[in-house]
Amino acid sequence: MTRVALVTGGGTGIGAAVARRLAGDGFRVCVSGRRLEPLEAVAAETGGLAVTADTRDEGEVAALLETVRSRLGSVGALVCCAGTGAAGTVLEQTLERWETVLSTNLTGVFLVCRAALPHLLETKGSIVTISSLGGLCAAPASAAYNASKAGLIMLTQCLAVDHGAQGVRANCICPGWIRTPMADEEMDALGPDREEAYARANALNPLRRPGSPEEVAGAVAWLVGPEASYVNGAVLSIDGGVGALDAGMAVYVA
Repeated sequence: MTRVALVTGGGTGIGAAVARRLAGDGFRVCVSGRRLEPLEAVAAETGGLAVTADTRDEGEVAALLETVRSRLGSVGALVCCAGTGAAGTVLEQTLERWETVLSTNLTGVFLVCRAALPHLLETKGSIVTISSLGGLCAAPASAAYNASKAGLIMLTQCLAVDHGAQGVRANCICPGWIRTPMADEEMDALGPDREEAYARANALNPLRRPGSPEEVAGAVAWLVGPEASYVNGAVLSIDGGVGALDAGMAVYVA
């Protein structure tokens, strides 16, 4: 039986790469997000379904899951890629921007997982959330983003603990710098040359480069597949090894 995958934030970047990989692995894939045009492009490429939905809206999330069930069947793999950021320290951050980041990166995942769990309990399916290295390590002027991504890690582990006995696995991926449109914008802001900015951002990365969306998608495919059937509640860093580096000893890195 063909499995069904739902990928939120599936129009670009990591989400689009995940959709392509899972479709290539035989899944029927629905991509969701707020912008229809990129979703339709990915759906056309993967032979899947595109549905616009704001994961922060409980009603839109419920409608999304009902559409997936009626068009493709019950979800067997849920991959939560939708996310946003807003730079600023606690003193600099506005309440509006804080709430936007938290509602997108954390509450939105809660709403999607809650709506998808009846599907996943039926299919004995799998959840993969996309957090960030920023959920494990604090970055300057990133209070809202880091807090939301740290919360997402714990939410994922709560899902793993609460629903593992019912056959549902939940795991979290924490990427470092990945070449996505969002990361490109950040590098362009550092400017004036994007490649130079990526090189500076990865100067202490043991692999000396950013990752690709496809490298993250490969890990997602493994986590939702049968080879990872005993992996539950895991937090997998995909960062080239930068998270393993002792910052106090970084002066010795060649």
